[in-house]
Amino acid sequence: MKIISFDEAVEYIKPGSTVMIGGFLGVGTPEGIIDKVVEKKIGELTVIANDTAFEDRGVGKLVKNKLCKKVIVSHIGTNPETQRQMIAGELEVELVPQGTLAERVRAGGAGLGGILTPTGVGTIVENGKQVIEIEGKKYLLELPLKADVALIKAKKCDYYGNLVYNLTATNFNPLMALAAEIVIVEVEEIVPVGSIPPDEVKTPGVLVDYVVVSGVK
Repeated sequence: MKIISFDEAVEYIKPGSTVMIGGFLGVGTPEGIIDKVVEKKIGELTVIANDTAFEDRGVGKLVKNKLCKKVIVSHIGTNPETQRQMIAGELEVELVPQGTLAERVRAGGAGLGGILTPTGVGTIVENGKQVIEIEGKKYLLELPLKADVALIKAKKCDYYGNLVYNLTATNFNPLMALAAEIVIVEVEEIVPVGSIPPDEVKTPGVLVDYVVVSGVK
């Protein structure tokens, strides 16, 4: 794990990259890194996230500044700008049931070839997907999701990069830390090694490549 600045962090995000971003309606989202992506105008991104939050928060700031060419999310209901861009054909939106989205990310991190789920069978979710029947029940084959970079938000880490999240701000972050080539984490503080009880660690430092500290530019 290496501690870097926000400017250094966004150098790993190239135009056209696929980026996973943790958070749920902006809770547990690395706002400082997103602000720097907006500042540097790094565009044509494919973003994998739970949602597009709000126009002035989280992933919504990337959408509002037209830095996304595609989002893969479970809903866009709280962001009118995402809806407008989708209807206008300015943004590709792939809507995925939330549980399926989480499992596809997990599958990407675990090296699985996909998952089988009954969710979406017989609906428009089924369109273009392989249907597999097992013991008389139909399932959709959903393919794994992986990314070039994962942007994660944690409450704190130690100098080995072991992460602790803040309650429900955990959400998608641990899954996404498994499913990207480069993992960049924004933390509120860094604490000495040994000060985090092992059973509080949700993401081990071996998965973390770079850390930035909130408020330290």
